[in-house]
Amino acid sequence: MLAQRIVYDHNDTSFGIAVFDEKGLAEVDIYNEKRALEGNVYLARIVKKINLAHDKVGFMVNIGDDTEAFLNAYEPALKEANMNEGQSVVVQVAQEKHAEKGAKVVRNIQLVGTNLVYCPFKYDVEYSRKIADVAKAEKYQRLVREKCVGQEGWILRTAAVEAEEADIVAEMTKLRDIYEDIRKKARTLNAPALLYAKENPLLEYVRRYKDSLREVVVDSPNLVEEVKSVFSGEIKQEREGFEAYGVDDAIIEALDRTVKLKSGGSLQIEETRACVAIDVDSGGAHNVGEIDEVNLEAAREIARQIRLRNLAGKIVIDFAGSSEYRFMKAVIDVLSEELADDAAHSRVLGLSRGGNIEIVRQRRRPTLRDLYTVECPTCSGTGRVEP
Repeated sequence: MLAQRIVYDHNDTSFGIAVFDEKGLAEVDIYNEKRALEGNVYLARIVKKINLAHDKVGFMVNIGDDTEAFLNAYEPALKEANMNEGQSVVVQVAQEKHAEKGAKVVRNIQLVGTNLVYCPFKYDVEYSRKIADVAKAEKYQRLVREKCVGQEGWILRTAAVEAEEADIVAEMTKLRDIYEDIRKKARTLNAPALLYAKENPLLEYVRRYKDSLREVVVDSPNLVEEVKSVFSGEIKQEREGFEAYGVDDAIIEALDRTVKLKSGGSLQIEETRACVAIDVDSGGAHNVGEIDEVNLEAAREIARQIRLRNLAGKIVIDFAGSSEYRFMKAVIDVLSEELADDAAHSRVLGLSRGGNIEIVRQRRRPTLRDLYTVECPTCSGTGRVEP
């Protein structure tokens, strides 16, 4: 996606980030400062031990949020946790609270920097598969290995190959110091307690889209200086924020189940607890050529709606017309291309036996619907109206 503008809007208890491309609003994210945000590190207190399927064990933990978080006793590369009620444990939010479910937390902490990810419980140096300059990635990989202190793990991010070697080494020191500060706080504070809050997500958005970004709009002079550290383009300070750029109206439109297509077709998007179901209506198109055009337009719009609504988990799509692979291959290719640079890591699984195209997208933050609506307490969302 070629983002052109990012708008930041802050109020008393939350802040929002809106990303625009040439078509309009492409992504929007709302962060409630009173909730546990993805990436934050907490000293949690074990509330209860629970038995899971296949003889596995998990824990409900108190991290100071309004809903208890879930911690799996087993995590790859870590010794299985054996704790009891009342004990404290250092955890990181891997998945924020959504709908009626609390946050998901892990013990395997990862601290994300501009060029590196510090992994205290890993013992290897890896680099992002998105780095095209493999020779330089391997050169920096050797550099980081040489600068490792004891047993520690690192991941070179895509931006690392654009940095100087001195910047890489300096960031290693910075991230180690953050982790040491987390450890010190964990020894002195009582659970539940916040040990580390990740940097303002605005900076991560700016880094992600800086190659195509033309301007960043913020509502605070302090943020202007922060953004300057990662962006050399135009930075505006405007108090109106979302209102000035029509973000609120665009969000209301994005909450609608129906999305109209220019071809006359439409999308019906249903978010359920099990999956997201999307149906493509051809809008009266009958011959193969017309239906193919509707499906290709729908594929591009579906990729856009996935980002805009932050749809996640299993996404099942029923396209119009025949579900034979020869008709669906071009559609699968379009979806794969449109979602190739998705920061939430989408995977187009292909065509199921039932003729539906399936996508799996990592769930890290609540969907737009979860952020702006609540389930009806009377009917739990199952209500119907008699004609």
